[in-house]
Amino acid sequence: MSTNTFLPFALPLIEEDEIQAVVDTLKTDWITTGPKAKQFEDDFAKYIGCKHAIAVNSCTAALHLALEAIGVKEQDTILTTPMTFAATAEVIRYFKATPVFVDIDPVTMNIDPQKIEDYLSSCHARRSVMPKAIIPVHYAGRPCDMDKIMTIAKKYELTVIEDAAHAFPTILKDRFIGTIGDITCFSFYATKTISTGEGGMITTENNAWAERMKIMSLHGISKDAWKRYTAEGSWYYEIIAPGYKYNLTDTAAAIGIVQLKKADELRKRREFIALAYHNAFQGIDELELPEMNTHSKSNGEVPYKHAWHLYVLKLNLEKLKIDRNRVIEELKTRGIGTSVHFIPLHIHPYYRDTFGYKPEDYPMAFQAYKRILSLPIYPKMTNGDVERVITAVREIVQIYKK
Repeated sequence: MSTNTFLPFALPLIEEDEIQAVVDTLKTDWITTGPKAKQFEDDFAKYIGCKHAIAVNSCTAALHLALEAIGVKEQDTILTTPMTFAATAEVIRYFKATPVFVDIDPVTMNIDPQKIEDYLSSCHARRSVMPKAIIPVHYAGRPCDMDKIMTIAKKYELTVIEDAAHAFPTILKDRFIGTIGDITCFSFYATKTISTGEGGMITTENNAWAERMKIMSLHGISKDAWKRYTAEGSWYYEIIAPGYKYNLTDTAAAIGIVQLKKADELRKRREFIALAYHNAFQGIDELELPEMNTHSKSNGEVPYKHAWHLYVLKLNLEKLKIDRNRVIEELKTRGIGTSVHFIPLHIHPYYRDTFGYKPEDYPMAFQAYKRILSLPIYPKMTNGDVERVITAVREIVQIYKK
């Protein structure tokens, strides 16, 4: 079966009000970092309830600035998950520091807190150097077990920098992700839950770190560098450190301000699609489904709200005649775009060759990788699009089940 209309894996939802916001910004003649970027920071901080929010041009930039702010050096090690995108570990390598991977919980796909504890206790027992920080990644928009992670971090005096590229808006208990760790880094890339095309945000309660990240995001220039060209600004400036060019433009921020107002609505639409998939695929033995949101404590679990950046199916390959890659191709012939999140970092050539990793070093991540695929889940999808995906998946399972 094939179709002439291809459904992409992801598309942003940019409507007339976002377009008008950009047009209005262009008409002000202020198109680089300026008052709109400041407003976006203020609106974001108010939305999640944090003290400081710093707008930057990517989540990669946010992670880099966070590590710089806490003083990461060449000899340091940073704990993180192998089940993540390139940026999470590459920013560690910017400092010539060493990423140390910790395997995942195979159900949540998040970093396993017990394995963090095991690694740190072994370091303590050997009297070896402790890591500088932990970077947990909220996989697909489901929050990590931050209570356990923060308790472990406090015990061993580690900083927690959350990679929340997937996790906006995500709530754990009654707190937004972005208000729990020491520093949190968000992404507004084109495929994310809200988008500015390219962009990111850093949140923290720490005044000194916030000031450092703000300065380093724009060439290490002290004070509000962007105000140099306003009536209230001054031509005089001082460079206090060799900073970076990580600022977010006002044109991008204008989109973000509008998208932020829709964040709840966009999350609810993603959840609606996730629930449609869940109901359609329940009871199919060849598929393992992600857990749905837990909104209350009635079942004894910690309540959370999932951002549903991704809907990740796990294939029970022992019950299918084809592998994951063939399933992806079968969906493609039916006009359905998919992706894989992620190819674990430890099996990529750079990390394999540099650190001598083998696939089996992180067995949970490696085994999950071989059987996961991400289905389309975004607000621009119609109900008809969702049904197309459901029909295609069910048809492939029916044809190729053992």
